Amino acid sequence: MPPAQVKALAQSRGTRAKTDRIDAALIARFFAFRPEAGRSLPAEKIRLLRALMAKRAQLVEMRKRLLAQIRAHQKLGTAAMFVHIDTELKHRIDSLIGELEDRITRAIASDHLLSETAIVLRSIPGIGPVASTMLIAEIPEIGTITGEEAAALAGLAPVAHDSGTLRGKRAIAGGRRALRHVMFQAALVAAHHNASLKSFADRLRQAGKPHKVIITAVARKRVTIANALCRSRQKWTAATA
Repeated sequence: MPPAQVKALAQSRGTRAKTDRIDAALIARFFAFRPEAGRSLPAEKIRLLRALMAKRAQLVEMRKRLLAQIRAHQKLGTAAMFVHIDTELKHRIDSLIGELEDRITRAIASDHLLSETAIVLRSIPGIGPVASTMLIAEIPEIGTITGEEAAALAGLAPVAHDSGTLRGKRAIAGGRRALRHVMFQAALVAAHHNASLKSFADRLRQAGKPHKVIITAVARKRVTIANALCRSRQKWTAATA
């Protein structure tokens, strides 16, 4: 059992103290929620998906940097010097990303449970292949835990701070960073183009909430909805939101 999962559960419950008795109670509660912890999905398949997604993210970042360099050369008037190199390099990176995405698609399709979960997740507006695969790879527990626990594992649950510079405030912490980044990106789009989530974001905006708080809340709501749908094995409908 990964210690990070128990730690995320403690954060989601606002538990900051750490003693043997408290640790034992948290571990017991964790297994009460997840009696099949670590055995619901083939470990090797999850490791494969995580490795493929990590490599894809690395190549996507390389492509972003290359495009930034191309724009910089264009501003300096030196783009023509490197056009053949940059074109060939971008084509190669695009090709490698495509190959990885094909492997990811095949890996999910080869497992009935993963495939079924992906179908449920992709039925949610704004959850595409990347976000759905990240949810499956980074929260294989999805659908077997509470929405609060899913949000904590995604690093989107507010944690109370009783000391330090954030004393008396609540802020997100911990969780799976790569997943949180993807969910933030999806939330940015959903907050403007998904009718129900836009309405939710507008209410927070009217209440005077900062932009980051709004996007975090939208991302958290998206994760809890995804978790609920995976538990019921039902596709998204307008009534779900």
